[in-house]
Amino acid sequence: MEPPDTPPTPEACLAALRDRAVPGKAEDMAAYHKAPRPYLGVANPDIDALTKDWRKALSLEDRLSLADALWQTNIHEARIAAAKLLTQARIRPDDAGAWALIAGWVPDFDAWAIADHASIAGQKRLVADPSRLDIVEGWTVSPHMWSRRAALVMTLPWTKQRHPGPAELAVRERVLGWAAGYVDDREWFIQKAVAWWLRDLSKRDPARVRAFLEAHGERMKPFARKEAGRAMG
Repeated sequence: MEPPDTPPTPEACLAALRDRAVPGKAEDMAAYHKAPRPYLGVANPDIDALTKDWRKALSLEDRLSLADALWQTNIHEARIAAAKLLTQARIRPDDAGAWALIAGWVPDFDAWAIADHASIAGQKRLVADPSRLDIVEGWTVSPHMWSRRAALVMTLPWTKQRHPGPAELAVRERVLGWAAGYVDDREWFIQKAVAWWLRDLSKRDPARVRAFLEAHGERMKPFARKEAGRAMG
């Protein structure tokens, strides 16, 4: 569809989401995600298509305002849309507002799907400015489990570089230090996040993952230890 002549308002965006609700899907989503919030029953591809149109129609300032407003509704699909509005490699002329908004959402995380979508948006902002890892490091000691998890999910891009330079390797080691501090954390989602980070890194640097598992694997839950090494055979 063509971008509207006037920027979409939060009310119009919520109406557009509701128009794409699938009968009966909201109840299934509530049972699946378990977090106590409103669900509309909209499929992710429909949310993605809508947010692409909204991005085209909005200035950066208006996009930040819309993302904030959608997040504040606490509606599942609206929070997913808020994250998608801010998920892109380059945000010009300045991405500081987008990073501040994403980082401000982290204490609200309470379920994996919304946390993962917002963390993907956060990954882009960390890659754009790795100095922000100083903020992320503070999350690693948060009493809020989802904040601790976000520190690993948002840093996943550093597991994927094929030819990392000294700066990228330093970040890898920094995050592996965080992961080592997590291995005694009995939360399933934390163990899963450690395993996810290690599994992805093993595709690029299996020797480093083997060394991590030799040092810390015995303290990981068995499922996490197995998952961490799955890509190595």
